[in-house]
Amino acid sequence: MNEPSRRLHIVFAPRSVAHRGTATELLTRALDVHGLTAELTFAADTTEFDTAVAAAAGHGEFVVCPGIGNTFAAPACGVVRVDFGDCAADRSDRTRVHIRGRGLDGLRFAIDSWYHHRFHPGKIVQYGTHRDQRAEIRIPHGDGPFPVAMLIHGGYWRTPWEFDLMDALAVDLKTRGYLTWNVEYRRAEENGWAAMTSDVADAVQATATLPEADLEHVVVLGHSAGGQLALRAAADAVADATTVRPALAVSLAGVLDLRLADERGLGGGAVSNAVGSRWADDRATYEQSSPIDRLPLGTLQLVACAVQDEPDLLEISREFVAAAAGTTDDVLLIEGPGDHSSVIDPASEIWRTIAEAIDVTLRRTIRLRTHE
Repeated sequence: MNEPSRRLHIVFAPRSVAHRGTATELLTRALDVHGLTAELTFAADTTEFDTAVAAAAGHGEFVVCPGIGNTFAAPACGVVRVDFGDCAADRSDRTRVHIRGRGLDGLRFAIDSWYHHRFHPGKIVQYGTHRDQRAEIRIPHGDGPFPVAMLIHGGYWRTPWEFDLMDALAVDLKTRGYLTWNVEYRRAEENGWAAMTSDVADAVQATATLPEADLEHVVVLGHSAGGQLALRAAADAVADATTVRPALAVSLAGVLDLRLADERGLGGGAVSNAVGSRWADDRATYEQSSPIDRLPLGTLQLVACAVQDEPDLLEISREFVAAAAGTTDDVLLIEGPGDHSSVIDPASEIWRTIAEAIDVTLRRTIRLRTHE
């Protein structure tokens, strides 16, 4: 079978970018990372935009920047939609992913998403009835069952950040022999803290419906705010004696102390915005949700943070490990070069260290197979 084309089409509506040269420079760098090329169309008017969209649709899924406030209906081939500012989500079935509120850098995320889903496609599985209650599964070649890597994205629990953030790790972990379960969930600011928490718990248990999954060897990995969700989910699974209990919980630059994060206003007050209250006003919810207050979690843990990350997050990771050392939990701390995104970048030194540590930990009870 011939490899899919490495050329994609990107269509900009009139006035959707302020400076074409800056957008082009950013796109060139993002394309080069994956060995891709692109045909760019900066439409001068609505007619030219519609014509360019129709032409791009003839080549399959493409990237489109329709501009905030403009009406846009995705064609049947599907699109990766990018809006640089915050706006309502495009829930069309033909919009595979809507990248919004990430500024001009949203173009880089769009290229990554197009690449990963063209050359390393997964399958979307609903674990609930809401559109956001879904996960993308990638299954290694060969005979299962396979150990499961459940991925929980970050973004300070806010809606513009979605599970496309974890695509690269999902692809990497699949090549390492893991069935990857990349989870989306309802966000707290739209649906409430309890809904988000229950979604992550349901997503853990939904792995029991996957015939290829080795449920004795489930590792749950969460990045940033997803680190809080991952370790809380592991603690809840142990406390509730659920069917699926993660064998290993991994925090990748996680927000593991909600009281400290709230007091310092991390993420522009992201914690209180998501929880719906300050720590001082609702200690019960914070203590039930904050991994450091749940120690001992009752499962193996790996805590990783790059040393050039935000100092507060690095401190929180170290604080958590120091607190865990006084409990019955077995916790490993990994530090290395890089920034906040390095821990989810398969090309980084620190991620390779993390991945190897995960393999070694699970090899205590299972021999992992490597699948190309």
